[in-house]
Amino acid sequence: MAIDFGKTASDYARHRAGFPDAFFERLFSDGTVRPGQSVLDLGTGTGTVARGLALRGCEVTGLDHSAPLLAQAAEMDRAAGVQVKQVRARVENADFARASFDLITAGQCWHWFDRARTAALVRGWLRPGGRLLIAHFDWLPLNGNIVQDTERLILSCNPAWTLHSGSGLYPAWLKDVAEAGFTELRTWSFDLDVPYSHEAWRGRIRASAAIGAVLDEAKVKRFDAELAAMLASRHPQEPLAVPHRVWALSAVAPGSLG
Repeated sequence: MAIDFGKTASDYARHRAGFPDAFFERLFSDGTVRPGQSVLDLGTGTGTVARGLALRGCEVTGLDHSAPLLAQAAEMDRAAGVQVKQVRARVENADFARASFDLITAGQCWHWFDRARTAALVRGWLRPGGRLLIAHFDWLPLNGNIVQDTERLILSCNPAWTLHSGSGLYPAWLKDVAEAGFTELRTWSFDLDVPYSHEAWRGRIRASAAIGAVLDEAKVKRFDAELAAMLASRHPQEPLAVPHRVWALSAVAPGSLG
């Protein structure tokens, strides 16, 4: 199935929780990011990472091939009082001058790219000593919890979906960046619960690659009704406390800024 997040841009913007404040606080406290740096955010979507960095004083360019997602990002940026430069292109076809950025980020999207090609491109676009940051903010399916029950329902509707049963950890990404010549690889993670109302959780799932981005309108509507019924019977409490994991990998481009 062809995945098109543009089909679900409205739900994506309204209901998908962005990276939490604690994620950005960690990036600045450990020196991965500094105010004033020039940043390129790959697969920016509705701009959760780009906007978070712009709010904290970075000069940010957001790159995505989906016009509907970029439109949502621009609207949310205006509401937040920040400006992010937008470039519409697929990462593998993008054209930036060499050594243009201090930091390149990829939030919740590295798996959608030609990873080897993207890692090589990123190394060229970064200034010597610049950083690549790959990050994820994933729900966690645990035995009997809301996420596991939701994933089972998704699979009954879309058996072709493969991005289920995850741990929120991505060791293969370390191999990608090491083979591209990056050094000083570091990873870290932390867990937290994200509150969702039933309505917001339904919107979050409609916005996912498994439902709204691939299924036709009738199937999405039918699935949404089934999810509403499951929530009412198995997880009636509101708000839901949905377990999530933040995971990040940072790596340094060869060379020195001196």
